[in-house]
Amino acid sequence: MRRHRGLFVAWLVALAISSAATLSLPPAVKQMIDNGFTGGGQINQAFALLMGVAVVMALGTAARFFFVSLLGEKVVADLRSQLYAHLIQLDAGFHDRSRSGELVSRLTADNELVRSVIGSTMSVALRSSVTVVGSLAMLFVTSPRLAAWSLVGIPLAVLPIIIGSRKLRAVSRASQDRIADANSLAAETLGAVRTVQAHAREPYERGRFDIALRDAIGAARRRISAQSLVTAAAILLVFGAIVGVLWLGAHDVVDGRLSLGTLGQFVLYTLIGGGSVGALAEVWNELQRAAGGMGRISELLQEDVAIRAPASPARLPAPLRGEIRFDDVVFHYPQRPDQAALDHFNLHVQPGETVALVGPSGAGKSTVLSLLLRFHDPALGQVCVDGTDVRTLDPAALRAQLALVPQQPTLFAASARDNIRYGRLEASDAEVEDAARAAEADEFLHALPQGYDSELGERGARLSGGQQQRVAIARALLKDAPILLLDEATSALDAQSERGVQQALERLMAGRTTLVIAHRLVTVLKADRIVVMDHGRIVAQGTHAQLLAEDGLYAELARLQFID
Repeated sequence: MRRHRGLFVAWLVALAISSAATLSLPPAVKQMIDNGFTGGGQINQAFALLMGVAVVMALGTAARFFFVSLLGEKVVADLRSQLYAHLIQLDAGFHDRSRSGELVSRLTADNELVRSVIGSTMSVALRSSVTVVGSLAMLFVTSPRLAAWSLVGIPLAVLPIIIGSRKLRAVSRASQDRIADANSLAAETLGAVRTVQAHAREPYERGRFDIALRDAIGAARRRISAQSLVTAAAILLVFGAIVGVLWLGAHDVVDGRLSLGTLGQFVLYTLIGGGSVGALAEVWNELQRAAGGMGRISELLQEDVAIRAPASPARLPAPLRGEIRFDDVVFHYPQRPDQAALDHFNLHVQPGETVALVGPSGAGKSTVLSLLLRFHDPALGQVCVDGTDVRTLDPAALRAQLALVPQQPTLFAASARDNIRYGRLEASDAEVEDAARAAEADEFLHALPQGYDSELGERGARLSGGQQQRVAIARALLKDAPILLLDEATSALDAQSERGVQQALERLMAGRTTLVIAHRLVTVLKADRIVVMDHGRIVAQGTHAQLLAEDGLYAELARLQFID
């Protein structure tokens, strides 16, 4: 809010002007009732004055709405930016246990609630609060006796709001949770729509979504019911008190203790004040609903960033030699605390060496890359690059020295050029195209409707699996990092493409430290060393010929593949 102090002050000024104009109407009406009109000139003057007040009130209200709406948009944009920046900094463990649809719901739907509160709802709340206070003050100026009786209605109106607040906040939070569940289910299904269609599960998924929507509607119905009861009780008590006070005022007019104009002024102030109290009751309901959304946002903002740069990060040597060392590393995934992904794991990779990690699924191969990238930190032991513990480094500085080609490439809904340039944002167009040619991607990218400027669609949907992999390889080639990490980098390529890409990778690997994860053993035959893993440990290492001669796990894997 501090960043937008000017807007806030402008809104307060507009609020003061519109409220003052509103509160000036009853005295003008009183004068007309008590003094009457003796000629057309007086009538014209009186109603011209009223029209002037109406113009000021309209302009003040328009300015108030403009400034507070703009303020709401800017504050929520700041909040969304802060939340988004926090989410993308949270560690891989957090994202593994979270649903992306739920996170997106908090980023969008919950923020929309906050926007409505900071915008129109907060505007109505403050306007109504100012009007209530101003009306109450003017009631005492108009008739202290009747105003004193009016005070009885205030605690009566506040009582249902206080009683219903806790219930409202709870049901509002539950309503937002159910909406998030529906959003998460939709995001998951749409992200796997080919699988849904391949199994002809469209009716099943629609049924699941309808159930989620019914749950959301049920939660919303409970929230709306609670809001309606609180609003009805507040309005009934307020206007019931007003009717009672006006009954007393009518008797005062009959007995000559009050003029008819004064009673008219009092009536207008009570209507203005009573209407504002009713508006506050409705606004309070919205505030409680927004409080539920803000609570969900706060939970995320309070989530600790487990992987962060130390206060005084160490520096890697320049140029980086590329030595990698795992010293007695123990690591468990949070979802599987009883099963060690790496169990007292030791590995030393020399600068420029190409080491292949092979083994059955679940052996811990991908975990090695995750710890090196510092997506996680080990429970015991050290992971070092050029003798420096990666936990002492700024994660961004560490990852700048690593180029990753994952098994499932991630492409964004952007142009082919921008997807490749993601590896090095400052790269020129010529460098991007050179990397694509080296990855055997230039031909099919040029064939797209707009060439390199063609949009690839969400997750690269316009490309085949092999083409997506080659774009990811081009990205790694462009990054030109000292350490290369290949996680089944050629798994989606046909034989012809694999030969070309393998040659490009061999050129890239020359003189660089490379860790290769491979299930197809034919892709690692030229590695300097093959490390065989099982259950988070190294069970053998050597060259292809040496490991075959040992007739251990590697030889068994080789026989299975040859049989296939």
